[in-house]
Amino acid sequence: MKKGHVSIKEKLGFSIGEFSSSIVWQTLMFFLPIFYTDTFGLTASAVALMFGVVRIFDAFTDPVMGIIADRTETRWGKFRPFILWLAIPYGLGTVLMFTTPDLVGQAKIVYAYVTYSAMMIIYTAIMIPYNSLIGVISPNPDERTSVSSYKFVFAYAAGFSVQLLIIPLVNRLGAGDDAKGYQLTMAIFAVISVIFFIISFLSVKERVKPDTDQVNNIKNDLKDLLNNRPWIILFFISLATLIYVAIRSADIAYFFKYYIKYEAVIETIKATGGDNLWTNIHAAMYNMGTFMAVGTVFVLLGVLPTKKISARIGKRKLYIWCMFIITVSSTAFYFAGPEDIVLIYIAQIIFSLASGPTMPLLWSMLADTADYSQWKNGRRATGLVYSAATFAQKAGFGLGGVIVMGILSWFGFVANMDQSNFSILGIRLSMSVVPAAVALIGAILLFFYKLDDKTVKQIEDDLEKRRELKNA
Repeated sequence: MKKGHVSIKEKLGFSIGEFSSSIVWQTLMFFLPIFYTDTFGLTASAVALMFGVVRIFDAFTDPVMGIIADRTETRWGKFRPFILWLAIPYGLGTVLMFTTPDLVGQAKIVYAYVTYSAMMIIYTAIMIPYNSLIGVISPNPDERTSVSSYKFVFAYAAGFSVQLLIIPLVNRLGAGDDAKGYQLTMAIFAVISVIFFIISFLSVKERVKPDTDQVNNIKNDLKDLLNNRPWIILFFISLATLIYVAIRSADIAYFFKYYIKYEAVIETIKATGGDNLWTNIHAAMYNMGTFMAVGTVFVLLGVLPTKKISARIGKRKLYIWCMFIITVSSTAFYFAGPEDIVLIYIAQIIFSLASGPTMPLLWSMLADTADYSQWKNGRRATGLVYSAATFAQKAGFGLGGVIVMGILSWFGFVANMDQSNFSILGIRLSMSVVPAAVALIGAILLFFYKLDDKTVKQIEDDLEKRRELKNA
């Protein structure tokens, strides 16, 4: 058995926790903006401001949580206990965030701020320890890449479930009342999340420990982090990656509802085409859920060969190629008219295949930067390193939401109304050119990331020799 081997059973047990994360996170990405504007009743500008304010607050909670996790000592380890302790609060926060209270004016806005902020705090407190487990589950970089790939298979499976099921569930459970439909749907998701987090807690082990003579010191931890050049560059790459994902994800619902006008198109196709296989397929192609689910399937197909391709050409080079392909395929959406459904799907498939490897690579490369810090400074602060990734995830989501809501507000969007040509332009730009530009920035930043696979292997060998000498 190779050094640092992690069994498939443990990989699956750990990764099922990502389903808990992503089934909620994907709902936030794709449906929270349109829930706030079209169901909850906030303006696009109010939502943009809220996303921005909460993200500023998150800038403080993420590193604090990383520091707390690094200093936690229990019989279950440093990071595992937080998954158990916070599973139920995570479920409750999910339901409350998608609850529309019988309030008006400022009271309703306050409710949105409180529940959204609380959920982001809970998300930080559970996901930083959870993601940090990738850095301590094995000392072997290849095994960590494999664990990360398993993790994102579950992430995209959760995304597929959300994209395909949430609109039908909201419609069925709400019976015409979208507020009730969202609340009950998220209650189901919350129960699933709690159960899967507990399974994840029971399944995983922490194997990589800080040096036994390491003295925890917040000042030194932060100093090490800020002197960790690969981590700094990767932080901004993470931010760019999550921003373009968030912009596009938040805009899809607006793109289909107001530009494609999918509901009216589907009714027309069914009314004129009769009840046959082609008519049903044609109608399904205009369904927003189908579009998102197809994207998730091809993202998943893109994830599967990540370990093999990255082993051949290197993580950094694979990441660069993916970001360039994402830039081109995203731009293609600008040139697609509402009737160009085939072009829209081709662009979506290419975009999704290229997106697949990016997240597993990102999380695996973060573990490499934690090793780099331990190798260079003799100190390891895995939780703090991964807090940056979670912050980038939430900041990217928040900034992406701010950008989309800001663009919609600037271009004159009004919820549940026919949009002007100018407003439609804003929706189209948010689906195409804007995320493409952010992805291109991420691709350029990758050229400055110098922690290649050869260096990572040398670091791994050196750290292993140090452990052997300490244990001799």
